[in-house]
Amino acid sequence: MPPITQILIIANTAVFLLQLATGQQLVMSFALWPLAGDGSFGPDVGGGFQLWQLVTYSFLHGGIAHLFFNMFALYMFGSELERLFGPRFYLAFYFACVITAGIAQLLVAAMTSAPPYPTVGASGGVFGLLLAFGMYFPRRTIMLIFPPIPLPAWLFVTLYGLLTLYMGITGVQPGVAHFAHLGGMLGGYLMIQHRRGRFPFGGPRRRW
Repeated sequence: MPPITQILIIANTAVFLLQLATGQQLVMSFALWPLAGDGSFGPDVGGGFQLWQLVTYSFLHGGIAHLFFNMFALYMFGSELERLFGPRFYLAFYFACVITAGIAQLLVAAMTSAPPYPTVGASGGVFGLLLAFGMYFPRRTIMLIFPPIPLPAWLFVTLYGLLTLYMGITGVQPGVAHFAHLGGMLGGYLMIQHRRGRFPFGGPRRRW
């Protein structure tokens, strides 16, 4: 496993163990809370949005299964992409996806006037990595678990993205930040276009 992917997995696991030890204290300060007009939802709900939460929320998770599947995907897709991108761009890519996912979640929460609840998880970064894997390794085969059907990476990413959009619009899976996942994909796409020097970033290929 390449070093940055390994560090990210260790950091996420360590923070989750700290969550278990401290209860909701980390969530109150470091989860991604929606924007509030007065900057606070009160001591019993949460402290409101703070800028650092656009990064810190990605290290918190809602349970062991949430952590496991995110870290498994990070290992599965991130390892290959870190070898391709190199550690510097890979790290910038991952956190760009995390931040754009967080911004997308804030915008959707503000437009829907949903009750205030915290967003946690590395899924925004993982979805960005998934998009990149499909773009750079489109013919690689990904085996689904349920049902066990092999799909080329480009088709898997396309179907998964459309399914995420459908669930986000219809609300058939409440409690999951589907638009944050799509925001992570958007961030990944923009970073790849930036690296390639393509629309909406003109000019020569960027060096990292």
